[in-house]
Amino acid sequence: MSTGKRLTGFFSVFLASIIGLPLFAQPPHGPLRILEQYADGSVTSPNWSGYAVTGVVGSVTAVQGSWVVPTAACDGRPQNSGASFWVGIDGYTSATVEQTGTDSDCSKGTPRYYAWYEFFPEAGITIKTISVEPGDAMSASVVYDGTEFTATITDERTQETFTASKAVPSAKRDSAEWIAEDNAYVFTDFGTVLFGQDETGVAATCDAKVKTKTAAIGGFPSYHAITMVGSKPGSLLAVPTALSADGTSFSVQWH
Repeated sequence: MSTGKRLTGFFSVFLASIIGLPLFAQPPHGPLRILEQYADGSVTSPNWSGYAVTGVVGSVTAVQGSWVVPTAACDGRPQNSGASFWVGIDGYTSATVEQTGTDSDCSKGTPRYYAWYEFFPEAGITIKTISVEPGDAMSASVVYDGTEFTATITDERTQETFTASKAVPSAKRDSAEWIAEDNAYVFTDFGTVLFGQDETGVAATCDAKVKTKTAAIGGFPSYHAITMVGSKPGSLLAVPTALSADGTSFSVQWH
């Protein structure tokens, strides 16, 4: 990452410690930043890894996903780190993201796991009514009803669920995503995160609805694998596998 970003991160952590604010109180997510695009549709990015399905503006009305909450490798490390795993609409080529997911973070060497939702550019909100643990299968969806987006997330272990709705007038609704995201100034070592029904047993994930078609990621002609890369040439931060044979499932490996 750039030196400027590291300095900004240091200052925010230092300031939070002085005034008593909780670190990672609200996940600082954001749209995809594309570095390179390739002929097969894949891209590289400094902040996202996973898959996206794209369509014309106004065509995406639903996305569903599932994943297994990965373990944060904190090992008593003094530095703070973060990693987010989510499903959402928008953000691939637009300025808003309607999303919900979980985090596997490290706070002063201690793992922290929690669920959240966000209608970016508004700040993310931590969901306190869901008790997330590593190894939990999570299912989530974001649905547009013509007026509002509704984000729903469920812990399949506890059956705790949460729903939030909001109108986002500037949303383009031209993409759906299943993502591991670097949401901090240090990216949590999460090992591997598993997405989709083959990995979680949750049916109809990872699916999207684009125009009148509902299908898994691999059922769309325009889907994109996203590899997260570092600032040094050739460095990798997170890499998605190829889709499973049924087009529903994949994993992302931390590097």
